[in-house]
Amino acid sequence: MTGPLPVSSPPLLGELLSSWISRHADFYGVTPLTMLRHGLPEAISLGAIDLSLAKAQANRIAGMFGASPKLVRSLSFADAPRIAHRFIAKSPTQRCACCLQTDVGPLPVLRSELQGWRITCPHCGVPYQEKTTSDGDRTFAQYRAAARRGETLLDNHAERSLETWLPPLEIARLLLMRRIPWPPPRDGDLWRYRLLGAIVPDLDAILAKETAFPYSPKHPILPLHIRPALLAGVTIINRAGPPMLKMLQGHMMGDNKNRFVMATDHLVTPAIEWGPPQQFQLI
Repeated sequence: MTGPLPVSSPPLLGELLSSWISRHADFYGVTPLTMLRHGLPEAISLGAIDLSLAKAQANRIAGMFGASPKLVRSLSFADAPRIAHRFIAKSPTQRCACCLQTDVGPLPVLRSELQGWRITCPHCGVPYQEKTTSDGDRTFAQYRAAARRGETLLDNHAERSLETWLPPLEIARLLLMRRIPWPPPRDGDLWRYRLLGAIVPDLDAILAKETAFPYSPKHPILPLHIRPALLAGVTIINRAGPPMLKMLQGHMMGDNKNRFVMATDHLVTPAIEWGPPQQFQLI
């Protein structure tokens, strides 16, 4: 086993494992992969350890930096549910201006900057901001409180493996499935319509201005200005219960509907005993 580094520094609050390794690489004047291979000679990718860090690998990296294996593992997403990996970006999708550090060499990357379910900084609570102000910021203002609750639901699921009657991350993915609006749009651009729009109607007006919307259950990390709608949708469904899933089935057709039914029928069938969906107050 390779010995510990002569000089090492502790990770910053909330720092990503690959970022911590990269900052040490800069200090020693080597590439990040070279630094990683000091402890893991077989490593082929720096980014892979953020998602799939094995226990033995955590032990060896811990020895290299003189840290505890538990700390090393906490810097990665290795303990997150598999479904959460789709919500983790390869590079930062948001940054917090209040927590941004510029005096520690290379700009560090925090775990929260890759989490596609976040709209606020987990360290200071300040809302993340995009570089430009968009219509979405104003349109979804009324959903902000519900979005914050949805953010907590997804964060508890991804970070602490806490689930509700339907896993919040799964709800978010289902809401990005396509729906069939009625009456059908004259322009025929059905790609603009998602299940989310059936419970957050303002989404349709936002997507009507988009030239493309490449987001789906397979690619669920939405732009920051649209993300509050998805988080609010998760809150609404979580509060309403399984009967709302039955309502959403009516907005779908064909293979898409079949996929939705297969994913939710085990909840919809017993939902008759729940009665109609509960009304949800946004404010």
